[in-house]
Amino acid sequence: MDDYHAFQRMLLNKGVHRGERVLSRAAVELMTMDHLTDGQRAGKDAFFASQGAGGFGRQGGFGFGMAVRTFRRDHAGVGQFGWDGGLGTSAYADPAEDLDGVLLTQAAMDAPDTLRLSQDFWTTAYQVSDLSM
Repeated sequence: MDDYHAFQRMLLNKGVHRGERVLSRAAVELMTMDHLTDGQRAGKDAFFASQGAGGFGRQGGFGFGMAVRTFRRDHAGVGQFGWDGGLGTSAYADPAEDLDGVLLTQAAMDAPDTLRLSQDFWTTAYQVSDLSM
């Protein structure tokens, strides 16, 4: 988990980890920006709607290897990036809030309790972030 957190912090720091450049700023920008065309976005939305994905996959877009938030629907702002795994994992970073988090469980996301746990985790993370500002 520490490695995943360090990776996210490096992305939030535009490619720098512990004072050393690991990725170029341009590489980080490419990874964390939406690359979907309108047609690809429509196909993605139709797929996730047909799967009853409960909101997962509907962040808006995809960068290189991660979802990218392109609209505000809840606590997370535009620009948040990360991924929800089907086996109970969730890891996101939000540049606007300088916030990142990693949730690792061993329960599939199709279980209602796991979905609620993930939603509660992120709601709490953003609430705590608001208190510390």
